[in-house]
Amino acid sequence: MVEAEQKRLTEYEFVVRAIRKLRKPPYKGIHSVFSGFNRAFKEYFDKNPVEVTTKLAGEGKIVTRPVKGGVMLYLPEEVPAVRGSENVLQKILEEDIQD
Repeated sequence: MVEAEQKRLTEYEFVVRAIRKLRKPPYKGIHSVFSGFNRAFKEYFDKNPVEVTTKLAGEGKIVTRPVKGGVMLYLPEEVPAVRGSENVLQKILEEDIQD
């Protein structure tokens, strides 16, 4: 008996599912290379995952952050805050006070 053909995921559905299933708590995102995401995406779609994730990030559907060896992929509602970046910027831009 032939199994019913499984519905193929869209690129967006695949990325969201990958983020949810491949992340390791307490982390909210996945590393595109070290998680195996890029390899799995290429195998499933036969497309370049970098182009697709860049497009999805540009549309605001996911968030990417560059890291050593690739990028981290996050769902927009789960992106961790960048620690201290506002304080550093403010420190750089503030006027020097001379006595």
